[in-house]
Amino acid sequence: MGVKSPEDAFPVQAFGFAARDSSGVFSPFNFSRRATLEHDVQLKVLYCGTCNYDREMSTNKFGMTTYPFVIGHEIVGVVTEVGSRVQKFKVGDKVGVAGYVGTCGKCQMCTNGVENYCPEIETIDGHFGTNFGGCSNIMVANEKFVVSWPENLPLDSGVPLLCAGITTYSPMKRYGLDKPGIHVGIAGLGGLGHVAVRFAKAFGAKVTVLSSSPNKKQEALEKFGADSFLVSSDPTEMQAAAGTLDGIIDTIPGSHPVVPFFALLKPLGKLIILGVPDRPFEVPAPSLLMGGKLMAGSTSGTMKDIQEMIDFAAKHNIIADVEVISIDYLNTAMERIDKSDVKYRFVIDIVNTLKSA
Repeated sequence: MGVKSPEDAFPVQAFGFAARDSSGVFSPFNFSRRATLEHDVQLKVLYCGTCNYDREMSTNKFGMTTYPFVIGHEIVGVVTEVGSRVQKFKVGDKVGVAGYVGTCGKCQMCTNGVENYCPEIETIDGHFGTNFGGCSNIMVANEKFVVSWPENLPLDSGVPLLCAGITTYSPMKRYGLDKPGIHVGIAGLGGLGHVAVRFAKAFGAKVTVLSSSPNKKQEALEKFGADSFLVSSDPTEMQAAAGTLDGIIDTIPGSHPVVPFFALLKPLGKLIILGVPDRPFEVPAPSLLMGGKLMAGSTSGTMKDIQEMIDFAAKHNIIADVEVISIDYLNTAMERIDKSDVKYRFVIDIVNTLKSA
């Protein structure tokens, strides 16, 4: 059998917004998607979330962006076509696609049920692989990497859970911070942090929000239901809370000291890093050794985790606080992300605004 031409392999015309270079400026972009293969699902994109990670990728912060770059690693849509061997979905189903759309299926990570750490993972936005993200009118993905969307979970305020939700839900489950009575600290009350508080409370945990900004106290306690609030820059408050936390989910994206967080942990406590600061952490060995404490990192979750998280969110009415925007507002939204001027996630209304861009 001969090799298919690009026109045959990618015959589906698509339209989205892409950055052409590290300026990170987005503009209309015509491109092609692959044909719907036997295990594939094609969907009409309805909403696409965007976050700080998209901004970092669009400006090539990590040195691995391929241009043109179409953002979108958290999307919801409606199925318009299914391959001949698809079993999980039918035309008309509401579905979600999260951060990755392919793995090797053979490595130790894949065969041990943690495929999100596959060294050959294929991400939705193409920083590994050749995909274009979900900020477009259509998307095609293998059914293994598509999740069913619960009827009672809103599409617009639910779509950020495919990033912020799973990024916080997964480590809480993996490191045993999902049990009633556990005392969890959430460092940072941003796009990840506000969702983390809601999941931790739904697990039955006692939640303390850690923030350098005292003006977030009222919102943390009254709006998101945290049990207590610590100003991380206040030595008196931090000292009073020493040794009280079973674990801390650190969602802070910028550079910050973590040694004070270790003092808050009980013996065998865990500090889980989710952000990607510009500078390395400095951790004196005694901070870990004294009390047998753990510092770990986490990204995304398995496909099983993602479906479980979405179903859990629907059951417990967990959503993200969002600002729904039109596609022509995207560049302004990116500028606002640079200034941390969003409470708490932007969601692009693809279905109603992309076609008129």
